[in-house]
Amino acid sequence: MNRKLRMGMVGGGSDAFIGAIHRLAALMDNQIELVCGCFSIDPAISHSSGLSYYLPESRIYNTYREMFEKEVLLPEGDRMDFVTIVTPNFAHFDPAMMALEKGFHVVVDKPITFTLDEALKLKAKLAETGLILALTHTYSGYPAIKEAKARIRRRDLGEIRKIFVEYPQGWLSTKQEDTGNAQASWRTDPKRSGKAGCMGDIGTHAHHLAEYVTGLRTVELCAELNVFVPGRLLDDDGAALLRFDNGARGVLVATQIAAGEENALKLRVYGENGGLEWCQHEPNTLLMKWSDRPTEIVRVGNGYMSAITKHNTRTPGGHPEGYLEAFANIYRNFSLTLRAKMNGQTPKPEWLDFPNVEDGIRGMMFIDAVVKAGYDDTTKWVKF
Repeated sequence: MNRKLRMGMVGGGSDAFIGAIHRLAALMDNQIELVCGCFSIDPAISHSSGLSYYLPESRIYNTYREMFEKEVLLPEGDRMDFVTIVTPNFAHFDPAMMALEKGFHVVVDKPITFTLDEALKLKAKLAETGLILALTHTYSGYPAIKEAKARIRRRDLGEIRKIFVEYPQGWLSTKQEDTGNAQASWRTDPKRSGKAGCMGDIGTHAHHLAEYVTGLRTVELCAELNVFVPGRLLDDDGAALLRFDNGARGVLVATQIAAGEENALKLRVYGENGGLEWCQHEPNTLLMKWSDRPTEIVRVGNGYMSAITKHNTRTPGGHPEGYLEAFANIYRNFSLTLRAKMNGQTPKPEWLDFPNVEDGIRGMMFIDAVVKAGYDDTTKWVKF
């Protein structure tokens, strides 16, 4: 196969935020092209969005069901290869399942589904079909995060003992859902967002980052969830104590009512030999901390990076790589894996480095556990 991979999209109309991010990321490496989509539940918005993306009218659909049913009938050389699903949480499972049933690979925004049961059904369908699913846990795509993972894997820090991960935002410190803010509206609505608000939205990012970088798995947690803004239906603040499978302990804090904060995601990991620190506001820098020598400032883009970091780095040192590039690394690794599969080849290990259905299941397990622990005063620790 010597062509671009063809992408369809569910959601992501011209009135949506995350759809534009996905399109920019997917197209960044010139490996993928957008060929069709149902971009909104409103056919008029879907149509106008598709035209603004320069798609032919015949490939702009009113519903995702229509898209899958018509695309699968097209010749192999014309129909889409995979679909990207960028809808609110409640509308992830049905299009993802239908895509898999029709033989299309899937990229889906996090959290993977509305419930854990739905995520498990997707896993079963993937096993049945042999298709590929990528989950866009963006922050795992940063080169410095890849480097942190590599250094922990080669045991630079020794046995991991303590993990701190925090994700403070401030954009929901007032009741934005009552002002016509579409992003706030669905994220604070349990019928569209799910059983968790802040923890489902950004707590899952923090939890995934802790597990991804360390390679450890949470086995138990206790939590507190809070609603600070009067009248809000879902948590806008919370914290959890984590117990990991090697005996390490962790602290996770996620809040969307930290007025004045933007996206201050920060990870610190401590082992028996030293620690590391990464902050999304300074994404090209990784701090390595030692008790017997000065702190090292590790900078992305230099020759001392690990092979996996170099694979996920696009620019020379000193040229910042950020959110879009991290997103694009997920799409590139997914596309390289998919292309290899379609050509009957074995993907290289670094190509397989993107979040998948197992990460999605872990996220849904985290949501279930943190909600149970956070709202049930009779429960102290909840097992995964």
